[in-house]
Amino acid sequence: MTKKKRILKSMAALAACVPLLGWAAWPEKPIRMVVPYAAGGGADNTARVVAQQMSIALGQQIVIDNRPGAGGVIGEDNVAKAPADGYTVLYDASAFSVNPSLRKLPFDAAKDFIPVSLVATAPQILVVPATAPYQTVAQFLDFARKNPGKLSFASAGGGTGSHLAGEALNEQAKLSLMHVPYKGGAPALTDVMGEQVSAYFGNVASTLGYVQSGKLRALAVSSAKRVPGLPDTPTLAESGLPGYNVVEWNGVFLPKGTPPDIVQRLGKAVQAAVNEPQVKQKLLQLGLEPAGTTPEAFAKFVQNETARVGALVKARNIRVD
Repeated sequence: MTKKKRILKSMAALAACVPLLGWAAWPEKPIRMVVPYAAGGGADNTARVVAQQMSIALGQQIVIDNRPGAGGVIGEDNVAKAPADGYTVLYDASAFSVNPSLRKLPFDAAKDFIPVSLVATAPQILVVPATAPYQTVAQFLDFARKNPGKLSFASAGGGTGSHLAGEALNEQAKLSLMHVPYKGGAPALTDVMGEQVSAYFGNVASTLGYVQSGKLRALAVSSAKRVPGLPDTPTLAESGLPGYNVVEWNGVFLPKGTPPDIVQRLGKAVQAAVNEPQVKQKLLQLGLEPAGTTPEAFAKFVQNETARVGALVKARNIRVD
């Protein structure tokens, strides 16, 4: 081999190693974490708690970039079209698995993102007015069946977690509760307390205080396990609806094409952050159940949730404006 050929071969080998060296050095600059919802909301608050701890683990600042609109689609699309270099991250919520069934998307949710880690799940509490004539889920179902069309359920808006939880109850229990959508959870809670609407699935953070103060009555929780703040309140699965498990969730994604090494390293950073005692305590205070899963486990979770929601949307003919 001539000297010139040896030099060219060495240069080619070095060039081949450059991308690997770049990935190995990741992250070399701040990371942008897109939250496709408004600042101050549930997902935003949780993202900031987790991102702060992740910054410590990764040795780089994580900058929150709120891009609300279209039920999360605007922010999701921004990440889908971002460079797959590990410096743009999506912090999303349950809407990620809902939007494919309810909205026309400018991307393919199943193909254009890589699930990195499930941060936490959020059980919901089925509440009714404190003066309601039913004390248990069985009594509520019995009343609803004997009085078709009389009972209703509020939601924080079409396609939200509270809406889908109510429709899942309708579907599994064979009820005909009328859906009453509101612009947010606060007015929905107000009207349940005022007996303007019969029931509501509220998240723990916003609803638990009203239950503990006696302003609302909790019949059950939507998750597979009981909620620590309501140890005596059964799950819907325990209350005659086996398999009922409807929770909201938060998780981290990357654009498709991101190097596997970065996916795994970011996943480990999320897991470490979620399992940090102070972060875990803050998540619990926000009414969340900390998770911190592997990318593989989260991918399976998202796939199952998307399929479940798709089947429910079709069965109940759910539409959003």
